[in-house]
Amino acid sequence: MTLGVNIDHIAVLREARKINDPDPLMALTICAQNGADQITIHLREDRRHIHDEDARKIIASSPLPVNLECSINPEIIDIVCELKPHRATLVPENRNEVTTEGGLDVIGQSPAIAIAIERLHEAGIEVSLFVDPAINAIEQSHALDAEMVELHTGHFANIYAMLNSALPHSHHSIKELELPREELKILLDAALERIVSSADHGRSLGLAVAAGHGLNYQNVTMMTTIDTITELNIGQSIIARSVFSGLAAAVKEMKQLCLR
Repeated sequence: MTLGVNIDHIAVLREARKINDPDPLMALTICAQNGADQITIHLREDRRHIHDEDARKIIASSPLPVNLECSINPEIIDIVCELKPHRATLVPENRNEVTTEGGLDVIGQSPAIAIAIERLHEAGIEVSLFVDPAINAIEQSHALDAEMVELHTGHFANIYAMLNSALPHSHHSIKELELPREELKILLDAALERIVSSADHGRSLGLAVAAGHGLNYQNVTMMTTIDTITELNIGQSIIARSVFSGLAAAVKEMKQLCLR
């Protein structure tokens, strides 16, 4: 299973002080030397972390393939077509969200997504669609001619955290998941089964299948047991771990978990 390291949160730290340190560019070689297979970045419409110049430098300098996450906004697609990353992953965006809250509405937004995919393909860029783990989303992604889907694992990760961490006792507790442990276990099993069935169906259609969002050092091994998922994209937990252990050690440890 390959590991894409999302380095957005390095830029989040930089933007917190509006200075040039830390520079996301400095992470590229460290990630490559410690087991990462891909660099992932998200060029948001509001440029809250990664900026155009970051994306340009990272794509030009990275020793690893670059997976550029972006919305289907035509102006953003223009930039992606110019930058020519190895892959573009189309994701939903909400200016008020802290992080991506769900998968792309591949059915309701199908015409706009089709236009974005066509333009990216014309530029020679492989396309992945970030979708919820649902059979109809997988089938529509295939119909739209995407090469890959990335399954949104956020719901699974939230349940796992409420069941297996101190999250329920913190001010970040997820209110709708403040449930008895037995109920959470049932929900976790159901969320995992949706991921497995979606991944299996995607592979049966010839799609490559990745997964990401909320994955960390505690829950990632539940993804590595799914044979039809071949790539994980992980960011926040790796950068958070690196504050204490250093980026090299954080990437290496996550890669080792992906190889189990």
